[in-house]
Amino acid sequence: MAGTFEEQVQAAIGAHGMWKARLRAAIDSGRSEFSVETVKRDDACDFGRWLKAAGHEGADHEKVRQLHAAFHTEAAKVLQLATTGKKTDAVSAMEFGGSFSKVSSTLVVALKGWQRAA
Repeated sequence: MAGTFEEQVQAAIGAHGMWKARLRAAIDSGRSEFSVETVKRDDACDFGRWLKAAGHEGADHEKVRQLHAAFHTEAAKVLQLATTGKKTDAVSAMEFGGSFSKVSSTLVVALKGWQRAA
């Protein structure tokens, strides 16, 4: 992930937003090109690798790191549900107030806050 700090954070917001579409597609089709194990890893995406290698410190970094890991955990749970025939549960997690929706929104807010504070 190249670019300024602001560009990196903005790219991360966009990339993680794309996961909503990928997960909805998996819910609709019952399958995904991504494995649950890979999605669960918070260092398998560009932002996760940058976050671990960037050497940032402080409360904002730690909060984003934890929320990013939680995002991947929740995305993996939705994918697991979607690919094992538990469509209703997967949809519930994605809906407003669902576990994925909550962590996704919280991560975006934290990323924007970190970006403003930098």
